[in-house]
Amino acid sequence: MEHLFLALLVIIMIGALASGFPVAFALPGSAIISIGLAAFFGYLFAGDSSAYFAVDGPKEWLTAGITNFRSNYWDVETDTLIAIPLFIFMGIMLQKSKIAEDLLVTMGQLFGPIPGGLGISVIFVGALLAATTGIVGATVIAMGLISLPTMLNNKYDKSLASGIVCSSGTLGQIIPPSIVLIIIADQLASAADVANTMRQTDYKILTGEFNMPGEFRVGSTSAGDMFLGALLPGLVLVGLYMIYVFVYARLNPKAAPPVPFKGNFDSKFWIKVLIVIIPPLALIFAVLGSILLGIATVNQAGSIGAIGATMMAGYRLHKGKKDAYYPIIIAILSVIPIYFLSKNYNLNIKAVETRDLTAIFITGFFTITFLIGIIWSFWRAYKIENVLREVVTETCVTTSMVFIILLGAAMLTSGFRAFGGEELVRDFLQDLPGGFWTQFIVVMAVIFLLGFFLDFIEIAVVVVPIIAPILLAEPGANVSAIWLGVMIGVNLQTSFLTPPFGFALFYLKGVASKLVTTLNIWKGVVPFIILQLIGLGIVGFYPSLVNYLPARTYLTSNVAPPPMNPKLQYCLQEYKFAIYNTEEQRITNAIKDMQKLTPADLPIDKLDIF
Repeated sequence: MEHLFLALLVIIMIGALASGFPVAFALPGSAIISIGLAAFFGYLFAGDSSAYFAVDGPKEWLTAGITNFRSNYWDVETDTLIAIPLFIFMGIMLQKSKIAEDLLVTMGQLFGPIPGGLGISVIFVGALLAATTGIVGATVIAMGLISLPTMLNNKYDKSLASGIVCSSGTLGQIIPPSIVLIIIADQLASAADVANTMRQTDYKILTGEFNMPGEFRVGSTSAGDMFLGALLPGLVLVGLYMIYVFVYARLNPKAAPPVPFKGNFDSKFWIKVLIVIIPPLALIFAVLGSILLGIATVNQAGSIGAIGATMMAGYRLHKGKKDAYYPIIIAILSVIPIYFLSKNYNLNIKAVETRDLTAIFITGFFTITFLIGIIWSFWRAYKIENVLREVVTETCVTTSMVFIILLGAAMLTSGFRAFGGEELVRDFLQDLPGGFWTQFIVVMAVIFLLGFFLDFIEIAVVVVPIIAPILLAEPGANVSAIWLGVMIGVNLQTSFLTPPFGFALFYLKGVASKLVTTLNIWKGVVPFIILQLIGLGIVGFYPSLVNYLPARTYLTSNVAPPPMNPKLQYCLQEYKFAIYNTEEQRITNAIKDMQKLTPADLPIDKLDIF
């Protein structure tokens, strides 16, 4: 009987979404209505409100939904979600300050003279904006307003031009920092815990033992790991897009003709190129580099990105005036001595015996000047064209939408599990022939099809919590949660391009010329959807593209992300390295002695450490 109410839950949700009812209310509303009806009819016909639930009753599942609500705010393990509004702020600030416009115009002049060069420049800029914003809507709209008219004026095929703008605008889905990667990482962290519980249960049934060996556990993931894992797959997609446009332009020159640059490629032009491209590249390095080098967590990197984007906006909004670069110059000149002093002197005020008060006061002075540069940039963004207020408003609106959907999906997931939906999906997948890979291909196909009708956030927060634990808990699976998350992320990228509800299609149609029809846009994105699926196959066939960078971020590595307590890691590193240095000979001899004592019948997979 519980499956009847499970079907009712799905029907109510689909009906609400199809009717245009807000997603934020459709998800939790369908769960509450179905749980309420199951409790009512259970009490009416069976005398027990819990009769039509697979496990527990309505109070427990409603409480579970509310607990999921609270965990998004109170659970310290999910503080990665704080990075979402920071990256949204960064992306909108770059778009509102017209830095994206400068990039598109300059790169178009640089690559335009080669066949398909203007299209390649749009893809290149789309990749840069993806690595600095992660906001698909802002990127597609910006490029639709600037680059699409330019391509059409230079006799580019309307479908090709539309496909280039839409596809390059969606690169922010997979190239970090990406909002969807943060959401998937948050969902996979919980999914890994559920998968470990499922494996623990199966292990106990099979062996009768309570303690499962650590090698059978499913490793969790974080937003930082997802960023590292998605970087190379994102570059693969960029390469596929560029190769396609270049080859298409060679085979059909009329569809993407060269655009001669009317000026001269002299020193002034190259200086202009450097001035336009270096700040975004510096921001990319500051955000992603701080994560890769272990200097900052994802949240801290988001703060760096938000401040960096505002400082870039400060000089762009003041363009043409003598003092345009003063704030950023002050900030850069302040950071250099701060970095030098922090590396060469003890600036810990509490360390009474070893602290250097002179260095501390000098560092404090430069910190104040650094803050002056930041405040000056924020003041400019506030005063000039009211940019700061618009950015903050749009950030609040977008962030509220994301978090409300997250909270609503938590309630929906509770309702789905209340009626045994998770077990139903698990039984279906486990009954499929072929083991894990058949299950995985089916799930990827379902996610791809759902992308035709649902937004990426809805899929990420509704589908991933249901299917991810099942896939990760599969005994035949030998994949990491990072790889699974990146594969889902690349798949979800297609949801922006697949008609009829691809958001990138709507964004472009809203700003495109009347000469560009909806059919032109739909035809234009088809080759890029195919390229995305090819990219998905490449990433699936070569898992090292995902696992290479995260696998090198271990505890004592120079590129390890900071732990919850950086001082503790520093103490451990100093202690361990000191032992390595002083006891090197003894440790080496012990290893050699162990090699001599190794039993001949020891399994080969246990000998690889020697």
